[in-house]
Amino acid sequence: MASGSGGDGEIFVVTSIGQGHLFPCMELCKRIASRNYRTTLVIPSNLSSSVPSSFLQHSLVSLAEIAPATGMKTLASDAVRQKMGLDLEAHLTRRSMGPDPHPLLCAVIDFQMGWTKEVFRKFSVPVVGFFTFGACAAAMEWGAWKTVAGNIAPGEVRTIPGLPGMALSLSDLKRRPGGPPPGAEGPKPPGGGGPLKPGDRPPWVGEIEGSSALIFNTCDGLERPFIEYMADQLDLPVWGVGPLLPEQYWKSSDSPIRDREMRTQKRPSNYSEEEVIQWLDTKPRGSVLYVSFGSELGPTTEECSEIAAALEESTRPFIWVIQPDWGRSQPPGAGRSESEGGYQYHPHGLEKKVGERGMIICGWAPQLLILSHPSTGGFLSHCGWNSTAEAIGQGVPLLAWPIRGDQYYNAKLVAEHLKIGHMALGDPSGMGKKEDILSGVERMMGDEEVRQRAAELRAKFIHGFPTSSDAALDAFLGFFRPNASYSQTLN
Repeated sequence: MASGSGGDGEIFVVTSIGQGHLFPCMELCKRIASRNYRTTLVIPSNLSSSVPSSFLQHSLVSLAEIAPATGMKTLASDAVRQKMGLDLEAHLTRRSMGPDPHPLLCAVIDFQMGWTKEVFRKFSVPVVGFFTFGACAAAMEWGAWKTVAGNIAPGEVRTIPGLPGMALSLSDLKRRPGGPPPGAEGPKPPGGGGPLKPGDRPPWVGEIEGSSALIFNTCDGLERPFIEYMADQLDLPVWGVGPLLPEQYWKSSDSPIRDREMRTQKRPSNYSEEEVIQWLDTKPRGSVLYVSFGSELGPTTEECSEIAAALEESTRPFIWVIQPDWGRSQPPGAGRSESEGGYQYHPHGLEKKVGERGMIICGWAPQLLILSHPSTGGFLSHCGWNSTAEAIGQGVPLLAWPIRGDQYYNAKLVAEHLKIGHMALGDPSGMGKKEDILSGVERMMGDEEVRQRAAELRAKFIHGFPTSSDAALDAFLGFFRPNASYSQTLN
């Protein structure tokens, strides 16, 4: 464990597993430390190898590893949570008995780790709920719970009071089979046995109960109406302190971003970063379609075949990123065996058919490099929040194909509120077909109005990290300064 001296107080940040949780939590720690506050990242110990050494080079940043390092693929089991809770309690006990004079101001808790708030309460530490995804997803889930109440009819469109221009239909509430409930990336929150039904309470509500405030990995420029809606609905201070992307991201407005300089690569790849940039350099500006669904859960085997057929028929250059666990024709957890080489699906023969027009990356891909390269003109994406924010900041239009959780409402934000993309499928819960994929690609890549709006939105971030998020971070820290009031909680 690294530690530093000095600082105006200390804040704990508790992360869940998965890059979509770890990366924003690390960036939040660095932003807090840059304001002369000590910060401790509480991390499941099997994630420690994913933390780059540069993270601990700041004198005010430290790590607290909890739970066993092996055999832990989920945080949902009672045994794992009990062990993690004991580890965290032991760490806080040692801290309270030590000579450190710096006050522990609060604990910022990833919504999937809400159960740790009971540990902090034993030490009278106020907690802040942290949504690693955007405010639109949370607002729409809350609105669906409070407004729809399970009785929306087929063909009906239900507006959400307090959210102008945002409405819900029955198709918005459908979910693909086999995924976790909305708002859940990675491990399922307690009680989340499957997709939410219309009118169900979002599982994160119980996870943030007792919070003194909420913070979101977003900013006013993207989601101000949704931040204000959540503050009004929950009667709590709510701040947008993101997007929490690497510092280098905000400093590389005019040149491609090199991923290796910012993130530790733990997965193998069949292409190097240099090979990717060399390929992109040969393509016309704005011509390349980037296809990636994240590292955890992608299309089914049948849908992968449909994507391959669409890319073959299209005339556009493309980069398609494929992951080992993609191609599930069954829900996660259903009995299945790994294919040779660890990949469930590979588009055999496609590379030969398309030649230099296509690049198929197996495993790790330098996503920031691809999105920031001038040749990239569109992104067929699952709309995970990190990917969505990265694309928006680079002015890349999106073709949204949500798979699970908050991705459905992130896609709705992109297509209906920001209007910087389109939906890939008419029914997001249905199977992707070649014809729909192909027409969606052509519609998105050829839509000059979408491209212009994406460029205008990017211009808001051209000068770096959003000023509204800097102000929100200052307000958040001021709220928890010694002698500040933090008695308001979510009941």
